[in-house]
Amino acid sequence: MELLTCPKCQNNHIVKSGVVNSKQRYLCKNCKYFFTVNKIGKKIDDYYVTKALQLYLEGLSYREIERILGVSHVTVSNWVKTFNIKKPSHANYHPTYKIFNHLELVEYLKNKDLLSGAGMIITELGDKFMLIKWERFKD
Repeated sequence: MELLTCPKCQNNHIVKSGVVNSKQRYLCKNCKYFFTVNKIGKKIDDYYVTKALQLYLEGLSYREIERILGVSHVTVSNWVKTFNIKKPSHANYHPTYKIFNHLELVEYLKNKDLLSGAGMIITELGDKFMLIKWERFKD
């Protein structure tokens, strides 16, 4: 017998609560949530959720994250709301990003002129790397 958990609170204190459209209906005794069977839908890997939230905190917009990760900007927005993420203020800094493969990244990092005068972070994106660089706005 498969052990069901509530999709809302993940508690396993579940009781049967009737049948709807010939599907068994359940009630979570913990949060009083009614549900049928587990959803069989498209589940996005937690790696992409984490990466999208990291990129958001680094100052990228929803649409930039969408272009990089291939995940809808609306989905990214929903994750930000779900996890209650607050973007820190970067009023004096402007993030730019570049995508490199391994060899391109090594060549980029060899040039000291490109590295000075800005903060940067390198993050992995599948088989590529993303370099995010912050430069102060010029007055």
